[in-house]
Amino acid sequence: MTVVTRFAPSPTGRLHVGNIRTALHNWMFARAHGGRFLLRIDDTDAERSEERFVAAIRHDLAWLGLEADAEVRQSERFGLYEKRFEELRAAGRIYPAYETSQELDLKRKIQLGRGLPPVYDRAALQLTDADRARLENDGVRPHWRFHLDHDCLVEWDDLVRGHQRFDPSTMSDPVVRRADGSWLYMLPSAIDDIDMGISHVVRGEDHVANTALQIQMFAALGAAPPSFAHAALLTGSEGKLSKRLGSLGVDQLREMGIEPQAIRALLARLGTSDPVEPAVDMADLLTTFDFGRFGRAPARFDEGELAQLSARIIHQLPYGAVADRLPAGMAADAWDVVKPNLSTVAEASDWWSVIEGPVDAPAAGEDREYLAAAADAAEVIEWGEDPWHQLVDKLKEQTARKGKALFLPLRRALTGRDHGPDMAALLPLIGRERAIARLRAS
Repeated sequence: MTVVTRFAPSPTGRLHVGNIRTALHNWMFARAHGGRFLLRIDDTDAERSEERFVAAIRHDLAWLGLEADAEVRQSERFGLYEKRFEELRAAGRIYPAYETSQELDLKRKIQLGRGLPPVYDRAALQLTDADRARLENDGVRPHWRFHLDHDCLVEWDDLVRGHQRFDPSTMSDPVVRRADGSWLYMLPSAIDDIDMGISHVVRGEDHVANTALQIQMFAALGAAPPSFAHAALLTGSEGKLSKRLGSLGVDQLREMGIEPQAIRALLARLGTSDPVEPAVDMADLLTTFDFGRFGRAPARFDEGELAQLSARIIHQLPYGAVADRLPAGMAADAWDVVKPNLSTVAEASDWWSVIEGPVDAPAAGEDREYLAAAADAAEVIEWGEDPWHQLVDKLKEQTARKGKALFLPLRRALTGRDHGPDMAALLPLIGRERAIARLRAS
């Protein structure tokens, strides 16, 4: 069997962390099994769907390295939905219902007040042809429900959650089409999964009940259901379901300077017992990707952990991977020197300013004479061969200074900072003339 997965976002907003994780899991499972990963734009809601979000979804997936093998849009497939809808209606698996939302809400309140589950009572099935004609003559347009089969349990073996079992008699017949003719998620999604040859539906555990309903839809449509994997939802660092996770998007992570490799590395392992590692190459993650390694407990997403992981990724990146994001004139030698000190690639500009100058060094104070001696020494050392160690060795001999008293005044005068890249690597980039001028200016 060829593995075919799909990611099916609605273009009503930007992708957030939960969406990204679902897309990544679908992409990884397909790639790990030599299969195909499809993008399905669920844009049946014409009022809320926007083309700018379609473009943003494509851009964000590309930035994350999750390019799809093909793309379809539900708004272009209404003819197929209509055809399958009519087949189900003719078979008695879809029926019209005429209750208003207010009437349904009242029914639910009465059931709950009696200690009963708020399950739709199928009152619409008791209507006669004359009843329906009278309602429609009065201008009441029906919505449409899928008729669940109460005679058999719904069961499947979930790749994450294990064996699942639902009693359909405890569930309401789901509404699949509104009175205005627009589609809800459930039926078009099942129709698409059949038509697109989806072998595995990978999504969050909040869709488990939907799966129980859709399995009956697959059967009614004459198709075997795909396999399912429902990952546990993410929680915030405070240990509770976080509203921020529903709004933290790819665009924000990008603006924060987070590297896409870090997002992939964290979300690929989050929820498993496998260690989260700064994997730059996806091949390192694909070899161990298995839904059987995911637990059922909510997975904790920590922005601080992501930022640290991103920094560790940056420390591995070669110059060619970042050259187009570095300041003009910054070459590979400078990148290799400063990258161990970076949290984001954007911070490379700060260190390039230190190299190029001018720097705002603190007042020398009691170190003024020492720095003047350092300038004299810098004029006579051989700059072609490790000038930093030549400089400090000469100053140590001349002044008897050592440790912090020997090194820190030099670093402050040359860089304006107390910490930073190894001075043995940084000083050749600063160069002889700039170094001497900074030492004499202190």
